[in-house]
Amino acid sequence: MAQVQGYKNGKINIILQDRDKSDYQPTSNVKSIENSPLKLIEHEFSSFVGMKNLKTSIKEIYATILINEKRRELGLRDSKQVLHMLFKGNPGTGKTTVARKIAKIYRDMNILSKGHFIEAERADLVGEYIGQTAQKTRAVIQKAMGGVLFIDEAYSLARGGEKDFGKEAIDTLVKHMEDEHQDLVLILAGYPYEMDRFLTFNPGLESRFPFILEFDDYEVGQLMEIAGRMAKEREYNLSKEAEWELRNHLYKKLQEKPRNFSNARYVRNVIEQAIRLHAVRLLRQNSYTSKDLILLTGNDLQLDRGYS
Repeated sequence: MAQVQGYKNGKINIILQDRDKSDYQPTSNVKSIENSPLKLIEHEFSSFVGMKNLKTSIKEIYATILINEKRRELGLRDSKQVLHMLFKGNPGTGKTTVARKIAKIYRDMNILSKGHFIEAERADLVGEYIGQTAQKTRAVIQKAMGGVLFIDEAYSLARGGEKDFGKEAIDTLVKHMEDEHQDLVLILAGYPYEMDRFLTFNPGLESRFPFILEFDDYEVGQLMEIAGRMAKEREYNLSKEAEWELRNHLYKKLQEKPRNFSNARYVRNVIEQAIRLHAVRLLRQNSYTSKDLILLTGNDLQLDRGYS
């Protein structure tokens, strides 16, 4: 399966990713509740910091799928769940990353026939002329069938008001998310305040999302955990001095409560900048050990610089 390469140049990115009930015996191809299952979700989300509510929701969905398998074996009725989701959170709280992970998990669970991931924005859905918007929106939905359609900053569809073509895109999405919910998951995402306003734009919109999840801003301890993981993934370590300086810096930053603080994205920018400054420092030293090659110091952080 191909991997997501990020959203660029207005392009849509795709990841190719009758029986007697009294005599019932589980068949070998059905996973046993005792052996399994909820540990799978813990494993898949083990690299995600926080997100307790999200993990709980995914466990509930997974458990329902497994129990429905048991019910089918007994000849009992099972029902397909509506799994559309709405994510509300500030920048850098993991909305896009989680949406990609959900596409993979739903593929592994056989909830979706393909399990691929399509990311779209306003330009992919809204046309410039009458009749063009519905056509463009339906085309994107068709590409997403069998998988997950993710629209970040979804409120941009409503920015032009009642006369804007974005309303037609919303109406088309609403119709298809109801008609095609058997094999399509729509995830809309955006900042909390803007998403709350967006939900008022179409009276039937909010009720079509059984899962409305809030992505909270990270606390200092969580940001430090993220920083440590980011450094480790790149085979670097933070010195004790660097950890202390970064923790103090993040504490002060969160105390300021900046509206545009980008959470994990901010931390990533700090770590990547530190790696570049670390490289310059070692070249200037002209002599370094194997330990020096992996250790980021307080001087490498340069926390007085601006990050976004």
